[in-house]
Amino acid sequence: MADSEELQAYEQKAVEFIRTELAKAAPTTRRRVIEKFVLAALGSIPWVGGFLSAAASMKTEEDDLRTDNLQTQWLEEHARKIDLLMTTLGEITQRFESLGPEVDERIKSEEYLALVRRAFRVWDRADSEEKRKYIANLISNAAGTRLCSDDVLRLFIDWLDLYHEAHFAVIREVYRCPGCSRYEIWMNIYGQLVREDSAEADLFKLLIRDLSTGGVVRQERETNQDGQFLRKRAQRRGAAPTTLESAFEDTKPYVLTGLGQQFVHYTMNEVVRRIAEEAEN
Repeated sequence: MADSEELQAYEQKAVEFIRTELAKAAPTTRRRVIEKFVLAALGSIPWVGGFLSAAASMKTEEDDLRTDNLQTQWLEEHARKIDLLMTTLGEITQRFESLGPEVDERIKSEEYLALVRRAFRVWDRADSEEKRKYIANLISNAAGTRLCSDDVLRLFIDWLDLYHEAHFAVIREVYRCPGCSRYEIWMNIYGQLVREDSAEADLFKLLIRDLSTGGVVRQERETNQDGQFLRKRAQRRGAAPTTLESAFEDTKPYVLTGLGQQFVHYTMNEVVRRIAEEAEN
């Protein structure tokens, strides 16, 4: 548990961040852009206002009343999360600076701010640093990149809310090695096979099924010059197999869908950079 000094430090960091972000942008228009973004993000998380209000009210209480107080315990529980939130907002606003003033109209548009509010509600529910990082990447890239519409970006935010880190591991592996089989995906992630009737195999089949039905990955198929998928030729069957298809089947290649590829580019910057660097070397 954080002591009262640590708690006050977190609260001071939150207040100072908001003040500096609203004051440091030199041009008036840039200041309004940052202000709209920060307020949209903070306003989307219900407990932030309560945290700052409760922390401020504690300054008027006696020190001996702060200990073993339900309000203090609530503040301590949220103190580290407010620190994470301020860090995330700071990183995103720094990326805005690197994008230049040409993105200002996009950042202060109501369409973009609606994405910010939706994304930070998901950020608040995220229980891992990995997922929070992907959300921050999406918000930053959505300001400066228009590979797809805001409707698709809303879908990507929903995917970040819906899928687990185990899903993201499969997505990264299919991006890294397009055309890999389920066996290759499993071995590259986990390194050792398990029994077909194990809980691990059941979970892996669930991950592939979720991502396939969700439109993130699919089995690789040939296309004609217009991009239409060709039907597979029916194969003559011999004797019926005596076992069901393995969870770790090794002949059917998997690739990301078009949406899946855009999802990776908006959310997994470090994966895209690493693959690009490997291709150059």
